[in-house]
This record gives sequence, C-alpha cells and structure tokens, in this order.
Amino acid sequence: MTEAPSPVFDLLIRNGDVYDGSGGPPLAADIGVRGDTIAEIGRLDGARAGTTIDARGLAVAPGFVNMLSHSYISMLQDPRALSELKQGITLQVFGEGISMGPLTPWMRDRMNRDLNEDIPVDVTWQSLAEYLAHAEHHGVSQNFASYVGATTLRINAVGQDDRPATAEELDTMRGLVRDEMSAGALGIGSSLIYPPAFFAPTEELIELCRAAAPYGGKYISHMRDEGHALIEAVEELLRIGREGGVPAEIYHLKAAGTDNWPKLDRVIDMVEGARAGGQPVTADMYLYTAGATGLSNSIHPRFHDGGPLKLLGRLEDADVRREVRRVIQEEHDGWENLYAGSGPDGILILGTRKDAQRQFQGQTLTQVAASLGMHPIDALIELVRRDRSRIETAYFMISEDNVRREVQLPWMAFGSDAPAWAAEPPWLKRSTHPRAYGNFARLLGRYVRDEALVTLPEAVRRLTRFPADNLGLSRRGRIERGFAADIVVFDPATIIDRATFADPQQYAEGVRDVVVNGVPALRNGEHTGAFPGRAGYGPGRR
Repeated sequence: MTEAPSPVFDLLIRNGDVYDGSGGPPLAADIGVRGDTIAEIGRLDGARAGTTIDARGLAVAPGFVNMLSHSYISMLQDPRALSELKQGITLQVFGEGISMGPLTPWMRDRMNRDLNEDIPVDVTWQSLAEYLAHAEHHGVSQNFASYVGATTLRINAVGQDDRPATAEELDTMRGLVRDEMSAGALGIGSSLIYPPAFFAPTEELIELCRAAAPYGGKYISHMRDEGHALIEAVEELLRIGREGGVPAEIYHLKAAGTDNWPKLDRVIDMVEGARAGGQPVTADMYLYTAGATGLSNSIHPRFHDGGPLKLLGRLEDADVRREVRRVIQEEHDGWENLYAGSGPDGILILGTRKDAQRQFQGQTLTQVAASLGMHPIDALIELVRRDRSRIETAYFMISEDNVRREVQLPWMAFGSDAPAWAAEPPWLKRSTHPRAYGNFARLLGRYVRDEALVTLPEAVRRLTRFPADNLGLSRRGRIERGFAADIVVFDPATIIDRATFADPQQYAEGVRDVVVNGVPALRNGEHTGAFPGRAGYGPGRR
C-alpha cells in the first residue's frame, strides 16, 4: 500500500501553546498556513513547509489589534512600524476624529504643507478609500482599517468656524458618509474636545451615525469631556449610539483629574446598564497615568475658531493672551480644562516643531516657566506662540487604581493612541509618550503576569477576537481554520514594556515572531523586510 503523502504548508508553526482568541485555555498544537490562511490546527507530525517556526515554550496567539492608532502617516514614512510590530500588533485602527479622507483640495494642500518635514509624504488621495488603497500599494508591515472622522467631515463641508452646519452642509456630510461607508469605512469616529469637532452639536453626530448605520457602521469617540463633565459626556455617547442606531465605543476611557477619579464607578455602571439593556457599548484604554495631546489644547476652543492659524494670529495680541490666561484660570465649565486637570507640574513637553524650542522637551511646564521667567500659563501661551504648532504634551491626570480596575473589565479593548515610531533617526529628534512603544507589552507583562489582574487567555481575547468582532472585520482575530494567518509568537514569561516617560524610545521585549497574512514580518525580534499588510474594510463595502 502506498503511504499517503504528508501535508505541505507554506508556513508551519510547531510546538506552541495556542491561545485561539476565545478566552479558553491554550492548546498544545501546530498551525499549518497555506497562502494567507490558517489551513490546519493540531498535531501535524510529518508535515512539511517552506518555512517552519519552532514555538516550543512560547505562546502563539492571533495578531493583536490596536483599537486606536495614529500611524496613518507614520507608516507611510516608515512602513516597518517597529514600535508596534515588536509588540505583536497586526492590525491598526485609525479615525479618531481625523481621517485620511474625504479631503477637499484645500485640505490636501494643507496636509502636504504640514507633512513635508523630516520625512516627506505626498498626499495624492482624496477619499478615505483612496488612502486605504494607496497605503496598501505603498507596502506596510501590518493590516489597517479606518473610521471616517467626524472632524474631517466637518472641515470638508463646514470649515473650521464655530457655527452650526446648514441643512445643505449636513446633507453634504451625510453623502460623504454614505460614499465612504460603501467603500469600506468602519463607521464614524469623533474627538470632541478638539475644535472644530467641539463646535458640532450632538444632533449633528447623530445624523452622521444614522447615515452610517445601514452599512453596519459603528461610532467611536474621544468624548466631549473626560473630567469635570465626564458623566454628561458618557450620556451624550450613549444617546448618539442609541438614536444613531449604531454600536458605540469610548476611546481611551479615563476619569481625568484628581477630583474626577471617583466618577469611574458611575461610568462603569452606566456602560454596564446600557449593555444589560441591549445597547452595544464597549471601550478601550491605554495603560498609563498620563494622556497626551497638544499643549495648544489647554487653550479654550473658542480661541481656535477658524482654525490653527487664526489661533496663532490671536495670540499675537497681548489683550487676547491676557484673556486666554483668565479663561484657563477661572472657567472650568463647558470645556475640558487640561491645565486645571493636570497642573503645571503634571504637564510634560514631549515634542516641538522648531529646533529652537527643543530645549524644553522633557521638561514640565513648571520648569519651562522657570526658564522663561513667566507664570506657567503665560509660558504655555508663549511656547505655542513661538513654536507655531500644537506641541505634543503629556498630561498626568489619571489614577493608577482606575487603570488597574479598567484592565479587568470584560468589555475593555486596548489602543496606543499614538503613531508607530522607530528608535532611530529622524524619530529621535522628538520625544513621545511611552504608550507608542509599550502599551500592549505592558498589559501582558505588568498587569497579566506580574499583577494577575487578568488571565492570559482573557487578555488575548481582548487583544484579538473581541475587537475584531466589534469592528465587523471578517476572518480576523482568531486562530481558526479559514481565518487570516495573522499570528504572534511571544514569551509570556519575559514580555514587558521598557519605554518610560524619561526614556520613551525603547522597544518592548518578549515578542519573537509576527506573521501577517501568512508572511513573517518579524522573525527572532527583527524585521524581515516583508510588507504584507492589507487594508481592512467594514461590512458595508460594496
């Protein structure tokens, strides 16, 4: 009798402890991959393959999902996306308010002016769908997908002014939503503390979500306030999801500012009550006690009316500067006052645009003020005025106890809220938040292994199947026959983040191999030179 030939695979991962994304215990198994698809799981003794990875003693899991990434430009500048790839990320999700389309000619020209610095990027696309195709053709390490940004829609149709959209402008925005949803956008993403998104009323966002709902769209939001009016902001998010007819997710859930830390209990009750009542609501988070955004966002949105150039023009007027200081000191209702939430000792300068201001990188606002001989608020205004940019800044305003509690919530996913970086020039010219290099390894090392707040199978579920299912992406997030071969091999005993606020540009450790669409992109911790990433599309694509 002729012996049956042994199965042949393009890639074989042997001897690993396989965490399939379900949250169940690991299975000692081999994984056979053909093309971009998982073909077999089990004991594949005698199987042959073009490439074999021995994962003995290591965890094998679906590739991790970064639910909030800002790598839409950085991955075109450096398609390796090393700070994320070395943490096992195989899918990046974009669209926190700003998306890469739809763009008017003016918006595209402005992006080209703003981006031509250390590593130029030529913005040639107009729609979000064209951007997704452009990035895939360019070649990148990881898969990616995007929401369409409510801010981008508003700038496209209304501009940057503080006023309601007209009926005609709202019709324009709804039409753009339908176009992008039918081309594969995931839904609507908003970032409501930032102008001009701050100027949009709740009803406008509901209308955008209603336009996205027939295409299976979702709503995901950096809410209007994470501090003083946190409860009201959650109520708004729940209303938008309910009346817009879409699932809703809170971007980077937090209670910001010491006085607001106790409000997390109420927020959890609100989300879990909505979920119990049948409303699909989830959240994601990063695992640090500081957020990061622009220093200019410590200035009340009304001074941003008309856009960044109008703000900078106003700051040339001494009377306006005095009024900006008064508002920061005295007005705490109706906007998220980041200065009040952090205080000058809790505001850390990360990245400036102009070389002349780089001396302040790594300094607190208190230290900057001492150097300039100014009150901290005046130093804040002066730094924005001199640098003519938003100035990347960390705001220490989050409770570690709240971070630890959120990690344990079964409806919590994870996102870096940062672009992918590389610990080499020209990226070293600026500092960054350590979450760019460490968020996911920090979960698996500090909070899973060292503190045992979550089991490893459950953490893998919330990094993989849970977000992939929420996004409505087919064939992602599981180690299962017929699913895309996005796979990470890591050591649960050693995985850890190394990035700190003092020295953020340090790669995480413990991820050995990363496979994207059946192609190894990382082997033995080093990039392979392959760029197998693809665009992911929502269920409305036609």
